Amino acid sequence: MRISNVNIYRADLPLLDESYNWSDGKSVRVLDATVVELVTDSGIRGYGECCPLGPNYLPSYANGLRTGLAELRPTLIGLDPLDIEVVNRQMDYNLKGHPYVKSPVDMALWDILGKFTGLPVCTLLGGRFGDYVPLYRPISQGSPEEMVERVRHYRATRGYRRFQLKVGGSDEMLDAARIRAVRSALTDGELLVADANTGWLPHQAVRVCQSVSDLDVYIEQPCATMDQCRQVREASACGLPFILDESIDSLDSLLSMRGAADCINIKISKVGGLTKARQMRDLAVHLGLAMVLEDCWGSDFATAAIAHLAHSTPEKHRLMSADFNTYHPVRTGHLAKPLTNDRGGMVAPGDRASVWSRTLPL
Repeated sequence: MRISNVNIYRADLPLLDESYNWSDGKSVRVLDATVVELVTDSGIRGYGECCPLGPNYLPSYANGLRTGLAELRPTLIGLDPLDIEVVNRQMDYNLKGHPYVKSPVDMALWDILGKFTGLPVCTLLGGRFGDYVPLYRPISQGSPEEMVERVRHYRATRGYRRFQLKVGGSDEMLDAARIRAVRSALTDGELLVADANTGWLPHQAVRVCQSVSDLDVYIEQPCATMDQCRQVREASACGLPFILDESIDSLDSLLSMRGAADCINIKISKVGGLTKARQMRDLAVHLGLAMVLEDCWGSDFATAAIAHLAHSTPEKHRLMSADFNTYHPVRTGHLAKPLTNDRGGMVAPGDRASVWSRTLPL
């Protein structure tokens, strides 16, 4: 089997909510997603997706993604899509860095492998652990009262019981008030993550952590660097669990995080695709870490890949995942059955080769 063509599609994903706001005043209303279709001479087609969260979240942006894919496209023709590691090494040779550009190609390779073998991708990634992946809902930054109301809405309408509160900015005591207000609105068994998205300076992060140290809350990526996050954890002595996200983008970063956090966030496109995400996942399991398994954003294809990566992760090590395809009205793929259920969880169907089986017109 050989790759005979590479098609690149664009899809705008307007949010069902008015906007999505996070640290330091960053905000988006419409996401720009790119879908890659790998066509093979056997007739099997594979699909992958990457959707950066605007140009100022991670070092990635939509136009750069498509420019990079145009650069890679001729180097992919003629390769065997079943040789996933070979194709990944070729991409790394032909384009230095830019892991987000390679991610949708790698995702499409796994889609092809699933269709070729007739196995669910979660089986190919290591096996299916359990039948339920807990989902979280991000809570866009607003006043404490607005954020409490959003939590209540998502709990009542979609069954979410895990929430990621968007904090981070110039007023750290307002962030502490946001955390306290939302935590007080949660019930037993519900989980809260306060995600600053690198938005605090160390002294601000220390103040917040000490202020909310009596609460049941995770602190995610309080500062810009891993060393700063480690410094905050030591200086605050708050006893709260920390999650690293933006600082974790490779195996090397994972190996150097000792003392900085208890959990990590693995985003498929941030690390370069399912192949590298699986490597990082396996190392994290070995190191005894819990994980948020997701991507930056996306539609049906990215959500399906998230579901299969999460399902192939031991249950003890998966903290939560995301169902981004429910955040907007656009359908880019044909799903065999829903990925979510009313318990606020996600199930990757195991009765077909792949749940990201084909695109609709884009």
